[in-house]
Amino acid sequence: MFLAQSSPFLKPGLSVSKMMMVVTLLMIPGIVTSIIVFGYGVLVNIILAIIFALAFEAIILYLRKRPVAVYLKDNSALLTAVIIGVALPPLAPWWLTFVGLFFAIVVAKQLYGGLGYNTFNPAMVAYAILLVSFPAEMTTYWQTPATLDGQSLSLLETLNFQLFGQLPAGMTIDALTSATPLDIVRTSVINGSATIDEIHAEGQAFGQFGGIGTEWVNLAFLAGGLFIMRKGLISWHIPISLLATLGFLSLLFGSFELDSNPSPLFHFFSGATMLGAFFIATDPVTASTTPIGRIIYGAGIGALIYIIRTWGGYPDAIAFAVLLMNMCAPLLDYYTQPRVYGHKVDERDNEESS
Repeated sequence: MFLAQSSPFLKPGLSVSKMMMVVTLLMIPGIVTSIIVFGYGVLVNIILAIIFALAFEAIILYLRKRPVAVYLKDNSALLTAVIIGVALPPLAPWWLTFVGLFFAIVVAKQLYGGLGYNTFNPAMVAYAILLVSFPAEMTTYWQTPATLDGQSLSLLETLNFQLFGQLPAGMTIDALTSATPLDIVRTSVINGSATIDEIHAEGQAFGQFGGIGTEWVNLAFLAGGLFIMRKGLISWHIPISLLATLGFLSLLFGSFELDSNPSPLFHFFSGATMLGAFFIATDPVTASTTPIGRIIYGAGIGALIYIIRTWGGYPDAIAFAVLLMNMCAPLLDYYTQPRVYGHKVDERDNEESS
């Protein structure tokens, strides 16, 4: 008989609170780089997300008659808020963050029973719902990277715009924002308006080796992710299999159609690839828990990212890829359980069938 295990699954002696806090702190290099590249809106998003997350968590815990302070101290709501704050467009209006955190904390987490019982990654549930429900806001409010010398807002101007929708006199939203590199590549290639070489020559999508602006953000998240892996807070199975599969598919299809398929480096360092590989896909509650299961789980996410980016309707694809594999995690755990030491195959089969 298969028995469901409790999650999250952590190293002995490592508390949930400590792990969540360490992971959050190791996102700081990526957060700081995002602020430098995309402006103060990233910081505003994170602050608003943390306020909304803690408020929703406290209200639901109170209504469920749970000890509010005890559960808030596990830092899971904090980590969810920071991930959503980084993932949202830098100039997203405040209500978009509010709606996202409502679905992440109330619907995707607490209505399932709280931490350890949620089937789906709360941050990715929120992002997917926002992307489907408010596509204009989720694709319009991406501030032009500083590397393109676009107009920028001060912290007070950013707050004024995100909270009240007011821009300084003489400044328009079109002058502040631009499409993301993944948007540019996908739209141009699908419409047949430009080839990869032509897009590269224009300099609006490609940087030194990845998406312009996003390449540095991904490098920073990669550095934090490698440190997490080195400290043993996450295993290598999911991020490495994810990146290996994404790289293999982009290299494979790119070798057939060079004009319409960007390189593996572009996929690695565009969008939220490194954030997804090291900080989202490795969620100890919703990911697979067995070694083989983690490899399949990561590879599945990598394959789905490439498929959705190339032929789907959403350029980044991290959220949908993670959620689809969240559904597969229990099945992977069931069929990839390591054999118990000292038991034969037939003994295990008999035990399960009983």
